[in-house]
Amino acid sequence: MSLAESLLPVAVLLPLGVATLLLALAHWLPPRLPKLVAILVALAVCALCVFLARESLDGPVRHWFGGWTPDTARRPGMVLGIGFQADPASAALAAFCGLLFAAAFVFAWGYFDTEHAHFHVLMLLFLAAMTGFCLTRDLFNLFVWFELMSVAAFALTAYPLGRSALEGAFNFTITNALASFLLLAGTGLLYARTGTFDFATMGAAVARTGADPVLTAGFVLVAAALLTKAAILPFHLWLADAHAVAPSPVSVIFSGAMVSLALFGLAKLVAQVFSGNAEVMGLVHGLLHGLGLATALVAGLTAFAQRHLKRLLAFSTIAHMGIMLIALAGGSGTATAGLLLYIVGHGLTKGALFMAAGILLALRRSVDEIVLYGRGRGRGLWAPALAMGLGGLLLGGLPLGLMHGATGLMNLSASVLDRGVVALASSLTGAAILRAAARIFLRASGVPGPELLAPTEREHEKPDRPLWLMALPALALVALALIPPAAVKPFLGAAAARLRDPSLPPFALPEAGSLDLAPLLLTVALFAFALLRRRAVQPLSRAVTRRERTGFRALQALHSGLVGDYVAWMAVGLALFALAAGVSAG
Repeated sequence: MSLAESLLPVAVLLPLGVATLLLALAHWLPPRLPKLVAILVALAVCALCVFLARESLDGPVRHWFGGWTPDTARRPGMVLGIGFQADPASAALAAFCGLLFAAAFVFAWGYFDTEHAHFHVLMLLFLAAMTGFCLTRDLFNLFVWFELMSVAAFALTAYPLGRSALEGAFNFTITNALASFLLLAGTGLLYARTGTFDFATMGAAVARTGADPVLTAGFVLVAAALLTKAAILPFHLWLADAHAVAPSPVSVIFSGAMVSLALFGLAKLVAQVFSGNAEVMGLVHGLLHGLGLATALVAGLTAFAQRHLKRLLAFSTIAHMGIMLIALAGGSGTATAGLLLYIVGHGLTKGALFMAAGILLALRRSVDEIVLYGRGRGRGLWAPALAMGLGGLLLGGLPLGLMHGATGLMNLSASVLDRGVVALASSLTGAAILRAAARIFLRASGVPGPELLAPTEREHEKPDRPLWLMALPALALVALALIPPAAVKPFLGAAAARLRDPSLPPFALPEAGSLDLAPLLLTVALFAFALLRRRAVQPLSRAVTRRERTGFRALQALHSGLVGDYVAWMAVGLALFALAAGVSAG
């Protein structure tokens, strides 16, 4: 066994083991020690996964627990053991999770001083679950890591223990617990047909079986579960409630990594298990593509109509998940490469934006952009101003950095409709963030539009924390998001190819095409419209304003805060899958 194969399980065992020790010794440790240990563990996981990603360029790194390799079954096509596998994409995303957790731990320094390291224990469990989710090659263990990820996330959402936090955590728990049941049921159906949980052998069995309603039903249930975690319409309603009440360091992880990892898990299953099944791939190219378009457009419009920064950023995340789903449904090599790069670029940008919102919440006791009008001009607030300005531009199509490179790759195989929806959704989210930044930091704004009617609430986070420790990780994440995509292009070609098949040579990714400034220009136009908006006094302008508010009220009404409504929309999503599967089979 090579060094890399021996170290592969350490990426999960290290945060699990340290979390156990911190929990046992929490009442006896000096208050600052758990914080420092958590940062070092996250950085160690990041470094280890970077090493695994590099080693996997020469071939996948595998570890079979207990020595139960496929050879021990003594039957071709049967895998009895549980294994981890590091391909370049999986290991790189696990490393990204470690980096984001380290930044969140630094940002949270001083936030939880009296909780005896319990916050850091939950976060380390969360990190272990996300790393295991990336590295597993077994569908049942994908469910196990999915469930551990959910349990840790539920507890972290409710951590403040206020009424709104408990309500948001309750909605999150019910919807994602139902997703867990769907994932387990789908796993059972797929095992019933293929006789294995291992991705590779399951993929071979699916290809041999061909069209089969049980296989299709298994895929539908698994996909619905992962789309719920990824907050794809109509499974998305829980996310804004959870983001609005979760502590800011937790929101960094939710939007920066958790939701996009669910899409990565779906992309891995589509590539390694279902690519040989024409019926399932018809659903991927048809229904999933349509859901991606709808999610990007609806969530982009809803984000533009928010005033509460954390809810605005949550709907922005949903819109960009829709963009990623469009790339997943595209299925080409360049689209897959773009998806992987977009996950990282978006995660870095959104993490920085949630940190900027957290700084405002700590120092100004609000994240309502209208309440904060002109209150961001004090000393020391240049860092969140810079993070919000650059973050809004990056989301809105600034032709720099990882997100721009990812969009260029995805557009190479995208239709005109796809490009238009992506540009509009990006511009709506970017302009909304720039509008909030202008109001807060520049005291520049027109008359509030539909955002005036959006829900908001009074809240605050612990104020007496070192400002430089809050600002440093936010600026570092923005700086990383601005890395030229050419710097990772060779690795990205290998990662995209070997996500499908470990034996494939790296994709030769084409050079970037002509500079596409349309999203940025649209972002600037929407931003200018928000700045120059004036009170409606003429009959025509009043009529237009009434129609505008009516439309946005309808979008707001979908987010009732009632968990029964959210479950009903999940049922609608399953019905859409059933209808699409029936049409495809017919």
